[in-house]
Amino acid sequence: MSSGSFAHRLAVRGSLPRLTAGVADTINIGFLAPLTGPVEAWGLPGLNGCHIWTDSINRDGGLVLGGRRRHIRIIPFDCGYDPALALQGVRRLVQDHDIKLLLTLGGDILTPIIDYLTDRKILTATLLPSDLSPDTPYLIAPSESHPIYNVTAIDWLARTRPELRRIALCSQTDALGLPSLATYRAACAAARISVVKEVQYDPRDIDATGMVQSMMAEDPEILCWCTSYTPMVHALTEAAYKAGFKGQLLSCTLDSYKRLTGRTSPAFMEGFIFQFPDFDDPELAQKAFFFNRPKDFYTEYQRRFPHSWTAVSWEYAAILDIWRAAVERAGSVAPVSVLAAMKQSGAVMHAFGPALWWGLDMFGIDNALIGDWPVVQIQNGRARIVEFGSIPAWLERHGALLQEQMIALGQMWDQRQTRSGQAAPVSRRSL
Repeated sequence: MSSGSFAHRLAVRGSLPRLTAGVADTINIGFLAPLTGPVEAWGLPGLNGCHIWTDSINRDGGLVLGGRRRHIRIIPFDCGYDPALALQGVRRLVQDHDIKLLLTLGGDILTPIIDYLTDRKILTATLLPSDLSPDTPYLIAPSESHPIYNVTAIDWLARTRPELRRIALCSQTDALGLPSLATYRAACAAARISVVKEVQYDPRDIDATGMVQSMMAEDPEILCWCTSYTPMVHALTEAAYKAGFKGQLLSCTLDSYKRLTGRTSPAFMEGFIFQFPDFDDPELAQKAFFFNRPKDFYTEYQRRFPHSWTAVSWEYAAILDIWRAAVERAGSVAPVSVLAAMKQSGAVMHAFGPALWWGLDMFGIDNALIGDWPVVQIQNGRARIVEFGSIPAWLERHGALLQEQMIALGQMWDQRQTRSGQAAPVSRRSL
């Protein structure tokens, strides 16, 4: 990874000479994600982070490519997590703007567009490794290893609070929710935590009170919202508060947790476990992380986009920095060359340290980066990292459990291809 990361450039912008000559045409990058609607929290804040990253690159004269500097432009399309809109958007981005990279949330909006992108060899980055398959060689998951990192929170709870043995899970039945549910099932099995209740709900269902009542009827010690969307995470948490739940709360994300604390109470939220830190966390400053100085990025983000920080505020920008390093190494923005440069580098520095390409046994292709991931807890009203859990170490011990649960919920790559009418080209491998 080049030493010229975003945070370093942000800290020293204006102090280095710029090459004003030789600025060529702009490199366009597409951003296809929900910018409005119930999934907005996993799209719009990520676009905000990309603008910070792009502005920093362009202030320094642009990306150096073949001895010339080229500015970078992010071109967004709001698909609202609607597959039909996603297809309309991707055609516009590719045909009208000649994008060299597509950033997308993935999941259900990727299904109708992936063949189009693959046929045109468009390098595409998703936040969901569960989107990967051997038939999508230009699809990568270099930033977020959702939902596999969720095993780290369960593992930490099992070691630090061994008295908690009963959990109730709830998850929406879509391409974000079902892989998450499979992961939590596997993590609980590995930790010998009994799943006493499981609620699978339609993403359009808003009966949070009924779900929580159903979960609490089984007397769980842990309530887990899996990867529910932010509005539902808030609704479920408020319902648990009103129902008088006194146990452990757990969720993949906890966006706008301060607002949620105001709607419940500091005492109720204390100890809530999730997976996404604020980037001014002291633990991030003590390591050589991807953003060299993550607090600078966080401070700039809060200045420009106050009160909008979420789990994805930094993730798309992290993809851009990995892409930039590969472009400069390859001396080209051609997707095949850039992807080869990414893979040839071996271990890659992602947001939380070194990561390795992985995924063959689970997704049929090694196009996901996995490494350490933080376990985050609400302490005195703030999100604080309590541990960096190793995803590779957990998979080495318990990977078969995860594969078993992914199969049970129909989330293996070959199962997804069969449902979409494609023949699975390769037999499923065992871990």
